[in-house]
Amino acid sequence: MSMIKLDAIDAASLETEPYDYLVVPGVIDAGNIEMINRDYPRIEEPTNFDPSELEYGPAFAQLLQELDSPEFEQHVARKFGVDLDGAIKTITVRKYSEPSDGHIHADHWSKIITLLVYFNPEWHQEGGRFRVLRSQHDIEDYQAEVPPLAGTLLAFHRCDHSWHGYKSFDGERRMIQMSWVKPNRFAWYAQQTARFVTHSCKRVARVFS
Repeated sequence: MSMIKLDAIDAASLETEPYDYLVVPGVIDAGNIEMINRDYPRIEEPTNFDPSELEYGPAFAQLLQELDSPEFEQHVARKFGVDLDGAIKTITVRKYSEPSDGHIHADHWSKIITLLVYFNPEWHQEGGRFRVLRSQHDIEDYQAEVPPLAGTLLAFHRCDHSWHGYKSFDGERRMIQMSWVKPNRFAWYAQQTARFVTHSCKRVARVFS
């Protein structure tokens, strides 16, 4: 049985202001979320990990397999009206957010689509809620706010004004992040280099904090 409700992605409305984005609550049902969280990787650091660096159980493994499937990619591509054939796909897993996360940005120029799936069973905090922003200067000037609740999928088409972020939060914020990167090695290396620099700076800041 599939964990991801592809028909829910097909049925969801693609929002177009201030840029193309999609929010799909309940894309994974509660029973599967419980199994996924049971098999979630043991992560102690507030950073993104490649799944190959982690150990996890069979339910989490099945979810990763479905997210990495051509069928899932086709549904995402069709919803956004983009061609993802040949795009380089990356998948990372995260468990914790730190205060330096969530700053306003538009994502690296190499990305085509960014997609997030959340796994927190509940969320009452003001911080940590993804905001679709209208500008790059004001975290309060948002079009939509999405709490990182279990089973919620959020995706957007990267552009020069795809500003987003969230108010500071320090604690557990479970998610899988996927990106489809432009199909050339220079774009991929540029994106990986930018990511490495960001994570390295944060690690240095944690050491001296």
